Amino acid sequence: MNDYGMDYEGMIFRPPSEAYSILLQVTVGCSHNKCTFCEMYKEKRIFKIKSDKQISRDLDFAAKHFRHTKRLFLCDGDALILPQKRLVSILNDIKQKLPWVERVGTYANTKSIAKKSVEELKELKELGLAIAYMGLETGDDQTLAAINKGADSARMIEMGQKIRSAGIRLSITVLLGIAGRDRTMEHARETGRVLSAIDPEFVGALSLMLTPGTPLFKDHQAGKFPVLEPDELLRELGAMIAATHMTNGLFHSNHASNYLPIRAKLPEEREKTLELIGRALKGEVALKPEHMRAL
Repeated sequence: MNDYGMDYEGMIFRPPSEAYSILLQVTVGCSHNKCTFCEMYKEKRIFKIKSDKQISRDLDFAAKHFRHTKRLFLCDGDALILPQKRLVSILNDIKQKLPWVERVGTYANTKSIAKKSVEELKELKELGLAIAYMGLETGDDQTLAAINKGADSARMIEMGQKIRSAGIRLSITVLLGIAGRDRTMEHARETGRVLSAIDPEFVGALSLMLTPGTPLFKDHQAGKFPVLEPDELLRELGAMIAATHMTNGLFHSNHASNYLPIRAKLPEEREKTLELIGRALKGEVALKPEHMRAL
């Protein structure tokens, strides 16, 4: 067996909850790659699928070196976009070569979910694909259009419900501050509406941190897009949680970008969480110092 290490092209990104997972790169780049706030895959301008031979080699390496790692994450930006036969083949190889892996995860967007039937998604679930991560960012249609997300809120709801109906757990990311100052409350309330309609198992709230080179950063430099202050972000977060009605979900804002770490089970911990945000706004709870925030 070749002991060369796993092959990675460019910078590799994964959700925080996949920090200790085997990272298997099956695609390079993002199939959308047009969001105005995101620079994650800008170096990878051409989206492509890696060869079966390379993926097989990486699985052989993982089989030798990661025998106690029970989770695997399919990179890059949107592995679910792979044709069904290719994805089924990869998941079968994972089962054969890494039988101890208990969970496979992937990023997903509305385009990739739309390309799969519910039956195909159920097939992937049976083969080990247990969780998908979808970037909603906002439920506000005006903001979705402004950030070039590629889908409106109705499409987000439709595709979120579709992947959930297949039994695949869904983790949705939302971005505090992405609507700027003028639509902060619309963003909060509409995001709560969409999250309530999808009813995912997990919601992760990140605070917007502008990255040089992105269109949104250039708008900020030109004075067209304001970055919200910590108290504005907290009010937005509170309004979003108040508008989010999940039946049994975990809403967390413990990402490094956030000023106030929160981990709340909804609906039972809603009031306690809103009280914590209120205390933070009064200065009774310390916020994370600016120098400790990160993407």
